[in-house]
Amino acid sequence: MGDLEIRPAVAADLPAIVGMLADDPLGATRESPDDLTPYVTAFERLDGDPNQHLVVAEREGRVVGTLQLTIVPGLSRKGATRSIIEGVRVHADERGSGLGTRFIEWAIAESRRQNCQLVQLTSDVTRTDAHRFYERLGFQASHVGFKMPL
Repeated sequence: MGDLEIRPAVAADLPAIVGMLADDPLGATRESPDDLTPYVTAFERLDGDPNQHLVVAEREGRVVGTLQLTIVPGLSRKGATRSIIEGVRVHADERGSGLGTRFIEWAIAESRRQNCQLVQLTSDVTRTDAHRFYERLGFQASHVGFKMPL
């Protein structure tokens, strides 16, 4: 993987992050890379919350991936803390390079470091390649998820 660095995202990374979020059929319908205003507001909220870890992968000064890891304390499972992996994106140039695996391994290791007992994620039902990827890394499709737009 060469000189890849996984580091906390900074505001200057937002154009690259939003570009990756928009660079697929689902993201193209729900992201707006031309107007970063809502993303700046969201970044400020994330940046001020110690349970939110928005990270990027950087190679040779270029952002080539992103993910968000959220730490969630809870009462269920005997007071277990869990983590949620969200918004995993790898730049089109880097897909198939092993970066996705490195990202998920980082998220799992960080979850352990944060004393989480469970790591979870969701993936849109149409992303069958992503489902195979997560299953290969040891995740199990154990639940049915529900969402409601507000």
